[in-house]
Amino acid sequence: MPVSDSVDREAVGETRQADREGLPINELFYSLQGEGTLAGVPSVFVRTSGCNLRCWFCDSYHTSWEPTHAWMSLEEIVAEVDSHAEADHVVLTGGEPLLHERSVDLLEALEERGYHTTVETNGTIHREAPIDLASISPKLESSTPTPERDPKGDGEWAERHENDRIDLEALAALVEDYEFQLKFVVTDADDMPEILELLEELRDATSEPIGDDDVLLMPEGATRERLAETRSRVAELAMDHGFRYTPRLHVDLWNDAPET
Repeated sequence: MPVSDSVDREAVGETRQADREGLPINELFYSLQGEGTLAGVPSVFVRTSGCNLRCWFCDSYHTSWEPTHAWMSLEEIVAEVDSHAEADHVVLTGGEPLLHERSVDLLEALEERGYHTTVETNGTIHREAPIDLASISPKLESSTPTPERDPKGDGEWAERHENDRIDLEALAALVEDYEFQLKFVVTDADDMPEILELLEELRDATSEPIGDDDVLLMPEGATRERLAETRSRVAELAMDHGFRYTPRLHVDLWNDAPET
């Protein structure tokens, strides 16, 4: 169900009152999970609008840089999810879905109906909720929208993004509370020292074991053409370090088409 055609450009900072009524939904659709340990699993995707970061390469531009959405009540969201009888997996994604308090209510409603839920998060926000898989994607320095790679060209978000992109306390809490995968968007070998340093810090910050097979390297790229430039070297980096490689199956299948 495309809802992004029904656009409400209300700023994310003004959503507190509306959050009591529902969630800002950019897309709600049925597809295959394209990333991570559940790649290939038929799933219903609930994509919220709004994000506290601004990765320059964001593949969900209309949830972050120019957020668009329609307000949907929890009842409407659940009814639409239920209409896809083929799927028993639901992916709550964004944007940053944990930005919204009502995401917890949605996850509770989905749990009551027996759905497996994956939450795709940048790891800067922790909430107590019934989450079956926390797919945590910490943002590296290479994601920062410096003036030369800012999609809007004004560099307004660079400092804020850089300051907020890693929250070790929130990361540790997510790892401790949920089954998790750590999924890093990687461009090339220059990203690896930062990943290794963050893993060391995170392992020191939590008693929860973090194995190398919990770490997934995913090639940067929202189009087939860009993935062709990054996938081979990222796969080699995964082998070199003993981490897992994850494809972007939806990009391989449908390129950058919406609702995939």
